[in-house]
Amino acid sequence: MSTPFTPAEARRAVDLLASPSLIRLVTEIDDNGAIPPRRLAGTLPDLSTHQLRSASDTARAYGLVRVVPGAGLELTDSGTELADLYDALARWARRHSLPAAVCEFSSRIRHVLGLLTPSLTTALTDRPAPLPDAHPISAEAEADLARVRTLLIQWLAGNLQVARAEPQRAA
Repeated sequence: MSTPFTPAEARRAVDLLASPSLIRLVTEIDDNGAIPPRRLAGTLPDLSTHQLRSASDTARAYGLVRVVPGAGLELTDSGTELADLYDALARWARRHSLPAAVCEFSSRIRHVLGLLTPSLTTALTDRPAPLPDAHPISAEAEADLARVRTLLIQWLAGNLQVARAEPQRAA
């Protein structure tokens, strides 16, 4: 599968998408609708002020959310598609009990993105790559994972602003 971005860009984009606060922001808006003005901290009380600011600034900078007067912070089409991708990643992880039978939604997404990153960057060069030995999974799970990887590649190809993201500073 040929894509218009490099393996380094794909890795940076996956790192950005794996941000726990970005996952929380996107999925919260997807599940419950726009977040009214000045209600971000009350809606996501488990995130620090810095995490909230970073997630909302990042999401706005890459066209995942927008501020709508009177409604607040809502998802763009790209943000809605990302929420759907997050759901697909979490469903795969839940179906295969990874990283554990019981864990947080964002942990599932980050785990699957971690599994996909090495094979994703190799997939960009049209060479299939096996999963690392540290993550043994069944043949059925690997086939399902290939489908999820295709969804990720399609999303990244349609959202080059994320694939071309600059590395983020550590919080």
